[in-house]
Amino acid sequence: MLDMIIIDGLSFSLPLFVMAIGGIYSERSGITNLALEGFQGFGAFTGAFAAVYLSGIFGASSDVPYYASFIFAVIGGGMFALLHALLCVKFKADQVVSGVVMNILAMASTSFLTKRINTSFFGNTANKFMLGASSRITLPGLSDIPVIGAVFKDIYPFEIMILVVAAVMWYVLYRTVYGMRLRACGDNPHSADAAGINVYAVRTVAVFISGCLSGIAGMSFAYSVSANFSPDIYLGYGYLSIAALIFGNWNILPALFACLIFGFARSGGSAVIQELGLPSSYNDLVRILPYVLTLLLLVFFSRHNRSPRALGQIYDKGQR
Repeated sequence: MLDMIIIDGLSFSLPLFVMAIGGIYSERSGITNLALEGFQGFGAFTGAFAAVYLSGIFGASSDVPYYASFIFAVIGGGMFALLHALLCVKFKADQVVSGVVMNILAMASTSFLTKRINTSFFGNTANKFMLGASSRITLPGLSDIPVIGAVFKDIYPFEIMILVVAAVMWYVLYRTVYGMRLRACGDNPHSADAAGINVYAVRTVAVFISGCLSGIAGMSFAYSVSANFSPDIYLGYGYLSIAALIFGNWNILPALFACLIFGFARSGGSAVIQELGLPSSYNDLVRILPYVLTLLLLVFFSRHNRSPRALGQIYDKGQR
């Protein structure tokens, strides 16, 4: 049972983590981002459509649709995020309102487009793209280690991808000139502008990155949690990522810890229900555990958090 808790917990935690990294990039630049859920949904829609279409060309047994779906999810999530950047950076819209609108727009548009595409291309009226579950990898030798070996057992390929992306994103944020400029824009954009930094460009790129990473998360959930794409399978996941980055004080490694708590709470609850032989209806109760933990973590730890000083503030170059 412990092995399954670890395996399922990681497969849920890591997509949350990569999405939380995207939120950290956006908010460390000064743009409040409640639209992560919309970004992941639209990115996954783009990737799932590409996967289904390419499966008809290369065959269901080919790996091309699987890996191509993540590429298209990155593109779709990033392009959709540019709309949020346009509203918040260019037109100086209220960032919270823009984020909520983006989530609603993503759900409505993907539901409509999925039905229209299924009707036009595949001859059915479903609002889902059937993908199937992702294959898994087990690393021989390492997977035989007691307890810890579960980390190397039944790994989804996207989990490895996410860890690589997370390492790159950590390096960019904390060890590069762009990362330093991004953090400066979130703390004191007027000083950053005085130093010659294009605050508008930095913030736009940061929001774009958040959309790209959210697309990876959405596609990961589609291949693991549900084995299909539908507009309603992501409800709440974006907000869990936001809670994780807040708990992590807008830093990447502490956000990973929060995501692991959420993931293991979910998988641990499911394992207990299976072990006790309880009806499947109790799984709905398990699904609320990460959200209950979210409330508790925010109640006890949010008072110690220090958000970027310019987070949510509309930047106007002419006001110094």
